[in-house]
Parts: sequence; structure tokens; C-alpha cells
Amino acid sequence: MTTVRTRGTVAPSGRRFAALLHRAPRLRLAGLLAPALLWLVLLYLVPLGLLLATAFFDTDSFTGRITYAFTTENVVDVLTTRAYLLTVARTVGVAVGVTLLCALLALPLAVYTALVSRRPGLLVALVLTPLWASYLVKVYAWRILLAPEGPLGGASPGYGWFAVIVTLTYLWLPYMVLPLHAGLTSMRGSYLEAAADLGARPWTAFRTVVLPVLAPAVAAGSVFTFSLSLGDYITVQLVGGTGQMLGNLVYQNFSTDLPFAAAVAVLPLIVMAAYLLTIRRTGALDRL
Repeated sequence: MTTVRTRGTVAPSGRRFAALLHRAPRLRLAGLLAPALLWLVLLYLVPLGLLLATAFFDTDSFTGRITYAFTTENVVDVLTTRAYLLTVARTVGVAVGVTLLCALLALPLAVYTALVSRRPGLLVALVLTPLWASYLVKVYAWRILLAPEGPLGGASPGYGWFAVIVTLTYLWLPYMVLPLHAGLTSMRGSYLEAAADLGARPWTAFRTVVLPVLAPAVAAGSVFTFSLSLGDYITVQLVGGTGQMLGNLVYQNFSTDLPFAAAVAVLPLIVMAAYLLTIRRTGALDRL
């Protein structure tokens, strides 16, 4: 005889299941995380695994179709060819330059919004306003500004890597300002007042109080600026002149030689993984 659920009562099976969840907090946590983890696996890890697998296939030179025979030719070619390694170095150099410039510009802005201004929320909203505009509109605007015949034509060298770094810095600056603002807001008033009460001079207070907070915040912001610059290819096409980055190689070979494009796409993944492992000790990943 089966037990059915009636109004105001819970079936024995339901009570047993609830008791099991109460006794097993890990099982309860797994049940809560399972939908999100499944979504992550299906939409991120599976496509990433397919990308890595495609790098070890080949393309028929006559038909242009993928041949599903295991080969390391594409990966070895990408990792040993000097031109591709120079592209990796150029891409990493641009990403590092953009990150450093974003940090230099974001530091005084975040200090003012978090510690000085009486309306920090309004200023943060103004910082985020450019994110509401179209990516292409902003890039084309900088293309016009940096053109030889543009408003800044006499003050800038025109198109090239300078234009790429300036444009990407403008695009990703808000992603550096926000972590710095959040980190500095956490010590607004009390920490600085305590340092002053203990007799710390401004430089001493900055070195012992502000800097330990800024270091992981800058590292957290750099994850965004570095990774977004590392994978960009549209800005390079529009304002970079004849320059190329890894994203351009992937874009150019995607429709003609997918396995080779997948092999090239593995390079920024390796670079980003090494970068994340490097900054892991700063505690920046805990702030993301």
C-alpha cells in the first residue's frame, strides 16, 4: 500500500529525504550547485574541450574539410615557428601595456571616488557610462581621433601599436577602476583615521594601510584588462595598421583551417592560465 501526500502532511519518503539532506550538508550543497555546474560544463568546459581536441586534427588540402586523424602538426607548428612566437610576445606586450596604463589611470580616480568624494556612487556611475556605448562606436571614435587628419593627428603617431594600446586602455579602464574603488571603499574613514591617530605620516599610512589593500585589487582588475586585451582582434584591425595579434590569426584561419585556428587559440589559454597562477598568491582571485 503506497502512502500519498495529503494536505497538511508530508509523505514518509519526503521526510526521509529531508532528514537525509539535514544529515548530509555536502549533499545539500551539491544539490544547490548542480544546476550551475551543469550549465558551466555544457556551455564552457565542453566547448573548450572540443576546441582543444580540434587542434589535434588536420585539414584536407584539396577539399578543405577536417580530417579526424590525430596529429600534432598544428600544435608543434604554432609552438616552434618564430613568427607565431613573435605574435605571442607582441600580444602579451600589448596586454601588459594596457594593464599598466589602466592601473596608473585608475589609481588616482579610485582614490578620489572612494576616499575623497562625497558622492562616490555618482562618480562610479559616470565611470561605467562608457560601457553602455557600443564597442565599435568607441573604437571608430578613437580611429577618427588618432587618424593623421583627425583632431589628434598632429599629437599622435597615427595608427599602430600606440593607437591600439590607447584605444584598449579606454575600453577596459572601468574594469580596473571598479576593483580599486571596492577595495578602497572597505577602508574608508576608519583605517586611515586609526593610522593618523597612531602617528603615521601620509606616506607611512599609504605604504602600510592603503598599499596592502590596493595590491590584490589591482591584481583583480588586471585579470579583466589583461584577458580582454589578450583576446581582442577588432581594435587591432581598425586602429592597428598592419599589426597582428593572436586574435587576428584565429579570425583569419577560422573559416579556412579550423584545426590550425584552434591550435593558435590554445596559446592565449596557456598565457592566461600562467597569468592566473602567477597572481593567485595575491588573493586577487578571491575578489572576483
